[in-house]
Amino acid sequence: MKFTKRFIVEPGEKLHLDKRDPAETLGLKKNDAALLKHVRRLGELQHLLYADKRYALLIVLQALDAGGKDGTIAHVMSGVNPQGCQVTSFKAPTQEELDHDFLWRIHKAVPPRGIIGIFNRSQYEDVLIVRVHDLVPKRVWSKRYDEINDFEKMLSENGVVILKFFLHISKDEQLQRFQARLEDPEKNWKLSLPDFKEREHWDDYMKAYEDALTKCSTKHAPWFVIPANHKWFRNLAISSIIIETLEDMKLKFPAASIDVSQIHLK
Repeated sequence: MKFTKRFIVEPGEKLHLDKRDPAETLGLKKNDAALLKHVRRLGELQHLLYADKRYALLIVLQALDAGGKDGTIAHVMSGVNPQGCQVTSFKAPTQEELDHDFLWRIHKAVPPRGIIGIFNRSQYEDVLIVRVHDLVPKRVWSKRYDEINDFEKMLSENGVVILKFFLHISKDEQLQRFQARLEDPEKNWKLSLPDFKEREHWDDYMKAYEDALTKCSTKHAPWFVIPANHKWFRNLAISSIIIETLEDMKLKFPAASIDVSQIHLK
C-alpha cells in the first residue's frame, strides 16, 4: 500500500480538512510487529543516507496541541542512530530571532547532507498562530506562503528532501488527550492554560491550516495529512512514507577511499 499517494495534498488541490477523516485506518488493525519492522528499516536507510551524503532529509511535523508531534518522534525515530538525526523544536521566537526575517532561525536548523532533521513546529507557525492571533498584519503574513515555497525550493535544489506532515486529530480527540493529561500526574507537566484557550480558535486554525497546506504543497516539498486519532496508525503511516521516500533516493554506499585489497592485517 502506497501511503504516500493516499495522504498527499496534491499540488494545486484545494484542501478541505473536514473531508479528511482523522480516525481513518484504511481498514488496518493495530500491528506492533509492522511498526517494529519499519523502525528497523528506517535505521538501515538512515545509515545509508549518512554514508551516501548526497542528500539530507527534512521532516516537518505540524499539529494542534496534543496532536502527537512528540509521540511521533519518539516512536517512529526510535531505531535511528542519534548521531545521524537532529530534532529542532521551535518555540516562540526570541528577541534575536525577531530582529531577523522569519526564516532566519529556520535556515540555521536545516540538516546537513547525510542527516535526518526533524522540525517540531516550523516556518509554518508564521502563517498559523501569527495569522490566528493577528500578531502581524495580513499584508505581511499573506506574502509568506510564496516566501516559504521559494525557501523550500532552494533547499530542494541543494540536496534537501522535504516531507511535511500535518497530524490531523479531531476536536473530541484533543479533548480526550487533554483529559488524560489532567488525570495522569506524570503528564500534568505537559499542560498549560494557553493550550486550553487555543481550543476557542479551533475553526480559525482549521482555516489557516487549509490555506497553508493548499498553498504550500509542492512537488519538491509535499504536505501529507495524516489521520492521527489513532496513534499506532499515525506512526505506521508516517514511517511508511519516510521509508518510501528514502528508498526512492536510490541511496548507496560510496566506494572505499583506499584499495582495501592492499591492506593485510596482522
